[in-house]
Amino acid sequence: MRFTVSWLKEHLETDASLKAITDKLTSLGLVVDKIEDKAEALAAFTICEIMEANKHPSADRLQVCRVNTGSEVLQIVCGAPNARVGLKTVLAHPGDVIPSTKQVLKVGKVRDVESFGMMCSANELLLGEESDGIIEVEAEAPVGESYAKWRGLDDILIEIEVTPNRPDCLGVYGVARDLAATGLGALKPLKTHKIKGACPCPLKATIKDQACPHFMGRVIRGVKNGPSPEWLQKKLQAIGLRPISALVDITNYFTYDRARPLHVFDADKIQGNLNVRLSQAGETFQALDEKEYTLSDDMIVIADDSGVISLAGVMGGATTACDETTQNVFLEAAFFDPISIAIAGRSLGIHSDSRFRFERGVDPTSTLPGLEAATQMILDLCGGEASEVVEAGQASDFRTHIAFNPARIESLGGTTVPHERVISILEGLGFEVKGTGKHLSVLTPSWRFGMDHEADLVEEVLRVEGYDTIPAVPYAERPQQKPLGAHQRRRFEIRDLLANRGLTEVVTWSFMPQKDAEPFGGVPESLVLMNPISQDLDRMRPSILPNLLKAVLSNQNRGAESVALFEVGPQYSDPTPQGQHMMATGVRAGVFAKGGWNEKKRGMDLYDAKGDVLAVMELAGLSPQVEAKAPNWYHPGRSGTMRLGPQVLGYFGEIHPRLLKVFDLKGPVVAFEVFVDRMPLPKRKTTAKPMLTLSPFQAVDRDFAFVVGAEVPADTLMKAAKKADPTLIEDCTIFDVFALSDGQKSLGLRVRLQPKDHTLTEEKIQEISEKIIVSVTQSTGGVLRG
Repeated sequence: MRFTVSWLKEHLETDASLKAITDKLTSLGLVVDKIEDKAEALAAFTICEIMEANKHPSADRLQVCRVNTGSEVLQIVCGAPNARVGLKTVLAHPGDVIPSTKQVLKVGKVRDVESFGMMCSANELLLGEESDGIIEVEAEAPVGESYAKWRGLDDILIEIEVTPNRPDCLGVYGVARDLAATGLGALKPLKTHKIKGACPCPLKATIKDQACPHFMGRVIRGVKNGPSPEWLQKKLQAIGLRPISALVDITNYFTYDRARPLHVFDADKIQGNLNVRLSQAGETFQALDEKEYTLSDDMIVIADDSGVISLAGVMGGATTACDETTQNVFLEAAFFDPISIAIAGRSLGIHSDSRFRFERGVDPTSTLPGLEAATQMILDLCGGEASEVVEAGQASDFRTHIAFNPARIESLGGTTVPHERVISILEGLGFEVKGTGKHLSVLTPSWRFGMDHEADLVEEVLRVEGYDTIPAVPYAERPQQKPLGAHQRRRFEIRDLLANRGLTEVVTWSFMPQKDAEPFGGVPESLVLMNPISQDLDRMRPSILPNLLKAVLSNQNRGAESVALFEVGPQYSDPTPQGQHMMATGVRAGVFAKGGWNEKKRGMDLYDAKGDVLAVMELAGLSPQVEAKAPNWYHPGRSGTMRLGPQVLGYFGEIHPRLLKVFDLKGPVVAFEVFVDRMPLPKRKTTAKPMLTLSPFQAVDRDFAFVVGAEVPADTLMKAAKKADPTLIEDCTIFDVFALSDGQKSLGLRVRLQPKDHTLTEEKIQEISEKIIVSVTQSTGGVLRG
């Protein structure tokens, strides 16, 4: 938001210094980004007059001019087509810094003719876009006078940051109101206008969608649309706007003065009456920026019988634009739904001052006052005769009543503010305060949105009173930090574990575009964001994997041969708390080892991902079952699911080749997903590790070869073997797999027997071996291979 000090003082009666104003703005939360004093930057540039203009002896397009500076006459070579005798213009002397190039002007020769200065264009002084000719100054301007002073450019420009919750400060009047509430000055009341219509409005308006609850307008006949007066042009130029015409400049003035966007249509170009409705998919719209836009079916528009003539609240249309021939205009003021305006503007990529204000929220009660004030200015500057006002819908009322106890200022803010001062601040900001003592009822003003709670009022009082008035009180003692809960500790343990296994932790957005979410089951409408931070990040993520895969692609594009990433965070299946799942998700891509002189490179495989999942399970003391199937984003033959009974604890495997193409990844890529909050916690809290007991007796290994069906998992066979005598059997491993005919395979099983209190005899070993064979046969149908 940009404004000049003089513009601010049109609404604020104050003699405060510039520093006091800017310090107070920052204290109010309206952080000052920039202070620009054009008079200081242009102080050296003076008004001069061309006395002679002769053709350059060596160049057809150059002139050798003799220029009166007020103190001397200088010879200057000039190529501007408008340089002529008697013209007063702006002179830069040798040693001056040209604002557009930041270069120091020097005496030089142009085609062997010396030049002792330069006559400047508006572009060179950063005062406009004109660069073809030099600036033409009024004939009555005094030669030798500072050009900045003569033009009134000694007005200081202030640029502030306005947060999205303060749309009222996107107008100079709103900024003045905030400053007045601090006691820096007195707020001047706005002039009220009541224009009596000379005739009924010839145009009618109807509203066909709730995205525009209120629409007003009137026709003004017999206007003359020429250049706006100098005071208005200077005001707009000072904040960086280009004057266009009186009618357009008036609407721009109210946009910045009162945060009240308006629009003027050439009434003679409107066909039929006006309809405020939603656009139809495929409709086209020729905008004022000379571009044609194709609309979707969710954009609020103003249309006549010919079609769309304005993208409501965003930009007007070229077909009804006002120009120098315009004689009759329709002046429109309305309130549009902020979300609808934001969606339309972002979808089409249109940025305008109107959209910037409407999508943050315009005071819904300013529709009629804005229309009346703009009408009066049009009548004053352009003449004409106004009709009666045509109205559709009614003004919305978003005000809320808040029960407020001023004592909460101390409990929430850490400082005390006198009761009278609290009332004064709130009323100065436009709040209506009723009640006494601790029981106040506060009605929020129509221009403040999102004011719903007592804490909001505390914040208002504190920012006006000044956060610097809050005393710094040191803690008497360091507050005791709450211990981490069991689930929180587990997340940190998993992070440490995965990092120790060579994966790098990343944190990605909790949002993603539809095209990334679709291969992972898509996103229900309930998880689509109404006001996303970006048009691409418009829905909550159903899985962390798409974001990790894009991170892998980013690393591969930078030449990374091996990538291993993980993230511990939430993913979403629905908007309820039960639909949020805490996940530990990781990916590995490329080669596992970079290959030294004594090791070979190998590609990542599903066993790398399985190892990561098993390490997480081991951390929790779990021994899950493995099932050879997983969601369809994994390779169907190279993936698995970890279960604990019926509960799914996680997935692992190679990413499906189809997804590798979608994300443009180089394979192999493996991944894992662990449902952290589904992993059961230990039943008893204990920090002591169990005593390590080592057996003094010799362990015995026995090898078996079982013939089982090809579909039987090796894990099932190992568990069946161990079940034969869990106290004596210490470990089971598969040492060989051999495919047989007729859909069978041979599994080599090594069983380690570890006695605790005696040495095993051959008879005992044989007895255990028989139990193992029986257990495997019962569980898998396998037989001992002969």
